Amino acid sequence: MSNNNKEYLAQRQLKGGTAGWLLLAGLGVSYVISGDFAGWNFGIAEAGWGGFAIAAVLMAIMYLTLVLSLAEMSAAIPAAGGGYSFARQAMGPAGGYLTGLAVLIEYALAPAAIVIFIGSAVEALTGFNGPWVYALFYLAFVGIHLAGVGEALKVMMVISGLAVLAIIATAVVLVANFDASNLFDVAVTDAAGASDFLPLGWYGVWAALPFAMWLFLAVEGVPLAAEEAKDPAKDVPKGIIGAMLFLLFTALLVVVLVPGAGGAQAMGSSAVPLVDALNVTGNTSLATAVNILGLAGLVASFFSIIYGYSRLVFALSRAGYLPRSLSITTERKVPARALIVPAIFGFVVSLSGEGDLILAMAVVGATVSYALMALSHIMLRIKQPDLVRPYKTPGGMITSGVALVLSLIALTGVYAFDPRAFLYTVVLFFIGAAYYFGYSAKHLVAKSADEEFAMLADAEADLAASN
Repeated sequence: MSNNNKEYLAQRQLKGGTAGWLLLAGLGVSYVISGDFAGWNFGIAEAGWGGFAIAAVLMAIMYLTLVLSLAEMSAAIPAAGGGYSFARQAMGPAGGYLTGLAVLIEYALAPAAIVIFIGSAVEALTGFNGPWVYALFYLAFVGIHLAGVGEALKVMMVISGLAVLAIIATAVVLVANFDASNLFDVAVTDAAGASDFLPLGWYGVWAALPFAMWLFLAVEGVPLAAEEAKDPAKDVPKGIIGAMLFLLFTALLVVVLVPGAGGAQAMGSSAVPLVDALNVTGNTSLATAVNILGLAGLVASFFSIIYGYSRLVFALSRAGYLPRSLSITTERKVPARALIVPAIFGFVVSLSGEGDLILAMAVVGATVSYALMALSHIMLRIKQPDLVRPYKTPGGMITSGVALVLSLIALTGVYAFDPRAFLYTVVLFFIGAAYYFGYSAKHLVAKSADEEFAMLADAEADLAASN
């Protein structure tokens, strides 16, 4: 490797050996946990409880099969780019970039939506809201990330733990107030296929899919921490699967117990369903506590997704897909510019105040990336059967095939719910694709993923020897 390449990569190093599997599982939970507090319940308004339950089961299957596929690829290709790195190995530079772009749309937009919801939560508690609240949260949490990855992940674990505690406490209290008839109090319409179980018919199930995704959205970001894991081949698969299993448990708690105690009709339009269910059942003291801890859930997801986008921007920049200056790391091995530049973008987007629209756009980016990542798993199994796979996906290509089909169905569900979100995201995708084909395709650091990984390994070996 040339001295130029060594110098280039020496300026772009993350701090390896920082995160074990438990910290990675905590990262996966914190990505998602805010979705348990609110957002998913609007799917009940689209489909009734029965229709939403079907949508939630379908999305749970999609995420579980995707996570099992990602676990295999993350053990075989432990790089900070996550899904982008897998797709580049399977589909070449263009496929890698388009997958990375889809993930980037999801991860850059999601914090902008979440900070709007944080603003609403702060307003409910203090009366204050507006752009300065958004700016304060961006500044605070980007600042913690700038201090170093170990510090950031530990802070995130504490915040996530508080949010999980609120969900479990709510579930324990609501069990005593559960009444199955509350699940079916939505009036039956004349929609095709409508019944007591499906009051808004089969179309409602389709439109509810994006809301069911909120129960798991962004868990796929765990592999973005691969280069900072202690033992990537073991820790990343255990971390992402552990996170997914725990999220299945919390999803079951909120989807069954909250409308079962508070009523499906009321919960379908609630901005704070856990809080409202506790108030309806007379548990007002706990409702106040959960309202405060719900803010912790939003903060946990906001905080962790900032981490996720910074590692993705770092990886895309280091490879030459995005401007190379974005991947320069500080003395603390933190990609400062990859943290700050998307934060500025997210803050500007948040000024629109359109939290629901922004999150729906993030879901479009997510579903496109899921389809491409599942396809990458299938292609790697076919094209590189001898690739060393420390963990193998149960069911192999059948499992990733299920994830591929369900992700494409989920993508159409966003269109069924909000065509604007679908079309705006397509515009973003075309702008990003034009940048690649017009400029960055000619300025890549390495011709293939293998070449880039070999360069990284050489640079890390040289740095270790010099230290």
